[in-house]
Amino acid sequence: MPIELSQHRARTRRWGYETRLFFGALIVAGPALLALFIVLWSSAQAHSLALPVSIVVAAITVVFALELRRRAIYPLRTLSNLLEALREGDYSLRGSAARRGDAIGEVVIEINTLAQTLREQRLAVEEKSALLAKVIAALDIAVLAFDARGALQLANPAAEKLLDRPFATLSGLSAAELGVGDWLELTEPCISERSFPGGSGRWEVRRAKFRENGRPHDLLVITDLSRTLREEERLAWQRLLRVLGHELNNSLAPIRSMAATLAKLLAAEPLAEDWRDDAGSALGVIGDRAEALARFMARYTAFARLPPPTPRIFAFAELVQRIAHLEQRMPVRVEAGRDLAINADPDQIEHALINLLKNAVDATLPNAGDVHVRWQVDADALIIEIVDSGSGLPHSDNLFVPFFTTKPGGSGIGLVLARQIIEAHGGTLGLENRDDAKGCIARVVLPL
Repeated sequence: MPIELSQHRARTRRWGYETRLFFGALIVAGPALLALFIVLWSSAQAHSLALPVSIVVAAITVVFALELRRRAIYPLRTLSNLLEALREGDYSLRGSAARRGDAIGEVVIEINTLAQTLREQRLAVEEKSALLAKVIAALDIAVLAFDARGALQLANPAAEKLLDRPFATLSGLSAAELGVGDWLELTEPCISERSFPGGSGRWEVRRAKFRENGRPHDLLVITDLSRTLREEERLAWQRLLRVLGHELNNSLAPIRSMAATLAKLLAAEPLAEDWRDDAGSALGVIGDRAEALARFMARYTAFARLPPPTPRIFAFAELVQRIAHLEQRMPVRVEAGRDLAINADPDQIEHALINLLKNAVDATLPNAGDVHVRWQVDADALIIEIVDSGSGLPHSDNLFVPFFTTKPGGSGIGLVLARQIIEAHGGTLGLENRDDAKGCIARVVLPL
C-alpha cells in the first residue's frame, strides 16, 4: 500500500499544475455528464440522441475547462514574471488591473508594493554608497581593504598617493608586499614610524574587520600624524613666541629708553647738577625691569621642567580643607562631598587646585562675592568644581596659552600649569560661565 501511494504521488508530481487544473475541471463536470447521459439513454424518445448530445456537451465542457485553465494560469504567470523581475533586480515592472477583495489582486498589489519598497531601498543604498565612495575619495587618510587571503581589494586616492602607484597596479598585491603585513595583526590602534614610496613619518594605524559576500575582510585606516603634529607645533610656537615677544618687549623697551637717557646724560658737558638723581632713577628702572625679566624666565623654566607625577594614596577631603585654609584674602566655603582616598601626586594636585582657587578669588574680590569648592564621584571619575562669583570668562581663545594673562601683574602660567598637571594624571580641566549667576566654574575631572 505505501508503494502504491508513493507511485501515485510521483505521477502527480510529474503532472504540471496546468494539467492537474484541467483534469480537475473535467472531473468536477464528470458526474453531471454521466447523469445527463443516463437520463437521455433511459428515455425512449431521447435514446438515439444520448450519445451525440453527450459528445457535444463533453466537447463544450472541455472548451470551458481549457478556458478556466487559461484564466487561472494567466495571473499566475503574471505573478511569476513579476517575481522574476524582482529576482533580477528590475523593480520597474508592475501588475495591472489588480483590485482589493480579489485573492489574486491582493497578491499583485502586495508584489507591486514590495517592488516599490525594494526600488526605494536600492536607490537609498546606491545614494549612500555613492556618498561613501566620494567621502573616502576625498579623505586625505589612506584607506586599504584586504580580503581573507591578505590581498588588496580597495585603495582610495590617498592610499594610491602613499604607495605612489595607481590602484590598477596595486589590486591583488598582498599586505606583506605593500609593507603593511604586520598591521593586519593589530588588535588596537597604534602609532608607528614607517617609510612608503609616497612619504615617510609617523602614522596612526587603525584596523577593523568587515564582511563582504559572507567572507571576512580587513580594513586599514592610516593617518599621517607628522603633518598634523608639525602644524600644531608651528601654531604653538607662534602663540608662545607672540607672548614671549610681548613680555620681552615690555622689559627691553624701558631698559633701552633708560640706557639712551643715561648715555645722553653722561655725554653732556658739563654734567647737570642733578645728574646723579637722574642716573639713579634710570638705573632703578633698568634694575626693576631686569628683575621682572628674570622672574619671567624663572617661571618659564619652572613650567618647562614640570616633573612627571609620583602618585600615592591620600585623603582628598583633607587636601581640599588645607587648600581652603591657605587662602587668607577671603573665606572659601567647602561643600563636603564623599570622603574618599585617591591615587595621585598630592603635591601636584594641590599646586593645581591652589592656582585655580587663586584665580577664583582674584576674580571674586572686586565683586565682594563668594567662592566655594565642591566635588562628587560620577562613575569612575572624581569631579571637582571651584565656583566663583566674579565677572565670568573673558572672550578669548588664549586662556590656556602660556604667559597670556588678563590680570595686571599676572604670570600667565597658572591655568596652563594646572591643566598640564591634570592632564598628566589622565584628567581634564575646563572653564565655563555659570548658568545660575554671574561667575565662572573651573571643573576638574580625574579618573579614579
